[in-house]
Amino acid sequence: MAKVAFLGLGVMGYPMAGHLAKAGHEVTVYNRTTAKAEAWVAQHGGALGKTPREAAAGADFVMSCVGNDDDLRGVCLGEDGAFAGMASGAVFVDHTTVSALVTRELHDVAAGAGIGFVDAPVSGGQAGAENGQLVVMCGGAEDIYSRAEPVIDAYAKMCKRLGDSGSGQLCKMVNQICIAGLVQGLSEGLHFAQKAGLDGRSVVDVIGGGAAGSWQMVNRYQTMLEDKFDYGFAVDWMRKDLGICLMTADEVGASLPVTALVDQFYKDVQKLGGGRWDTSSLIKRLNAMG
Repeated sequence: MAKVAFLGLGVMGYPMAGHLAKAGHEVTVYNRTTAKAEAWVAQHGGALGKTPREAAAGADFVMSCVGNDDDLRGVCLGEDGAFAGMASGAVFVDHTTVSALVTRELHDVAAGAGIGFVDAPVSGGQAGAENGQLVVMCGGAEDIYSRAEPVIDAYAKMCKRLGDSGSGQLCKMVNQICIAGLVQGLSEGLHFAQKAGLDGRSVVDVIGGGAAGSWQMVNRYQTMLEDKFDYGFAVDWMRKDLGICLMTADEVGASLPVTALVDQFYKDVQKLGGGRWDTSSLIKRLNAMG
């Protein structure tokens, strides 16, 4: 068992840190809002760090799951940052979905201090985090990854190294690109079915087991038909992720016309007041159009 720090106790980080504690690791947590960290300690035991540096002091592994590039820099760097509290030989594992640019930047800073760094964004949403069934996409040196994998396993159903630093983030971009197109296609299909006078549930019963089937169809069609959108990843966060995808596509010379279009559709959803609705709310936009 390892001494682990977990930085960021949002809807993903809170249960992920809980799985580490249940697995028997010695866990210290940090959260920008201290009350959330106090609640976690009351529920799971362990310790609370008042700063990322304090939480990371003496840890074998430091996990983070925060908001964006700037948030990640904030918990890593500076006098109160995690890197300042980590000893040479410790490993930092970042579960935030951020740009490959900031990942490589922080990897190099960590390496200069003798700290291992693994970028490890996740897929599976809040339910995956709560059930310990996340897919974890990793980048970093193979020997560092091999040390971190047994700890990550506490909340992963699958964990795989894709290559050197930044590779995990690039894989997560592929994940979000694919989801964007799938959700838009499902939204259009269900919208069409309703307009054509078909029963959406019966349609999915017929087509769900064939070539049109997908995780999104199985897990989201019913709530979409019920006009309920509080069951997954928020539109605000999806737009953040798609922005990273589109920026990186420009850098690598990839063409993402569907992703760019769906990003604008999510912008329309935000204008409808749906920034905190889940990503399946694309159908809400179509229905609002008549």
